Amino acid sequence: MKPYSKYFEKIRIRPDRQAEAKANAPVCQWDGCNEPGTHRAPVGRMREGEYFKFCFDHVREYNKNFNYFSGLPDSDIARFQKEALTGHRPTWKMGANAATAFSPNFSEKRSGAAGYYNRMRDPFGMFHDEATANQPRERKLKSLEAKAMETLGLDAKATSAEIKARYKELVKLHHPDANGGDRGSEDRLRDVLQAYRVLKQAGLC
Repeated sequence: MKPYSKYFEKIRIRPDRQAEAKANAPVCQWDGCNEPGTHRAPVGRMREGEYFKFCFDHVREYNKNFNYFSGLPDSDIARFQKEALTGHRPTWKMGANAATAFSPNFSEKRSGAAGYYNRMRDPFGMFHDEATANQPRERKLKSLEAKAMETLGLDAKATSAEIKARYKELVKLHHPDANGGDRGSEDRLRDVLQAYRVLKQAGLC
């Protein structure tokens, strides 16, 4: 084989992706460290989607001591864990639906003992008074959902369309790209985004 064979010219060396990542990575955000920050670490609760950039050793140290619930009382942690079982979506107990309630006038329309009426199930509300059946159910919000509504300046009766319209209005008002580069309301924008995320996860918008 010739020392300068044409086959050697076709050989391609695979680029070192890890070396390229280190070359383009920012400096590690750990105090006093100058290594490339190639690994992400979450900033913390209420700042989801934001990350620190650490080197491998310091991201491992950070994750070892990271506590998402830091600063929260035990009651809030227990409530969060309970709501996590259902994906933070609203749930109801069996029989708590207002449509399963009985009309007081139903016993008057039937012959027989009142005890039979008390055992009678009416899951579709067929024997309700018309006025009672047409009344909308009042929505009960959980603490996180109520706080999110308060952040958006809405009450519990707000519809899905009203929540979306208010969200778009506040984003346009507080986003730096829409208010001439004013970064003074970034905290308010972050609260609005988090509130809308909570309401969306709860199926309210």
